[in-house]
This record gives sequence, C-alpha cells and structure tokens, in this order.
Amino acid sequence: MTVDFDKQSDFTAYKTYAWAIGTPAKTPALAQRITEGIDSRLITKGLRKVEADAGPDLIVLYHAADGTNMQINTKNSGGYNWGRRWDGGPDEPTTGNQDFIVVELTVDIGDAKTKKLLWLGNGIDYRKGKQSQMESVIDKILDKMFRKFPPKVK
Repeated sequence: MTVDFDKQSDFTAYKTYAWAIGTPAKTPALAQRITEGIDSRLITKGLRKVEADAGPDLIVLYHAADGTNMQINTKNSGGYNWGRRWDGGPDEPTTGNQDFIVVELTVDIGDAKTKKLLWLGNGIDYRKGKQSQMESVIDKILDKMFRKFPPKVK
C-alpha cells in the first residue's frame, strides 16, 4: 500500500468532490462496489459528493485491474531419491491448483480548479479464493488506503 500527497495543500479547505472517468473495473457490479466504497470513505471523512457541473472542490477517479488467476502446484509425495521414494516405491508427484483473487486499485484525487493532483493511493492485494470474495479484497485495500486521508500536513 502506498499513499502520496501534495505536502503544500491544505486538505481542510476542500468540502466537495465529483467523479471523473478513470479505468473502471471489468464488470459493472465490481465498478459499482469500488465507487460506493470510495464514496462511503470520503463521506465519512466529511466530504460531500456533488455533480461535476456543480463546481466541486475535488475530482476523484480510480483505475482498477482485477481478476482471478490459477496457480498450479506439483509436489512429490515422499522423499525424493532419483524418482524413487525412500521406502523403495515409486515417487508419484501430485498436482493441484488454487485460485487467487488479484486486485490492483489506484485512487487519484485532484484539485478541480487547478487540475493539480493532490493525493494518490495505490494498493494491490491477492489471496486464495474465488471471484465471489472480490468485495472483501476491495474493502481491505480501501480501508488501508483511506486511513491516510486526508493527510495531516505539518
């Protein structure tokens, strides 16, 4: 997880935000989950969502890459000794596979008036599981990312 921000900006001055188009998730349901997840975290931080033509203080967009990968694992079932188990029997490899969920998410937040990038969060997560567990992976990334928003500027 990485977060970077403009250390000269006063984040307390920003009150509203609107969405811009980034790189949405592959499926509409997943894109909606990401947007709603970001919305809920920004609202919790005191920002109010407005339409893009209403003169927002901030513009928010995200870029997502997601999918399910399969890893194939092959291992020997006994001690290896040139193709024979230690007990003299043949060493027969076993092969299995596991699905991994992979999500990479980048959130950009910029000043709507100056078009300057103010805050950038990037997170990637992968774990054993199925596509149906994608929501919990996204929540984990967003929770970690938005712990550091708005940044405390010294």
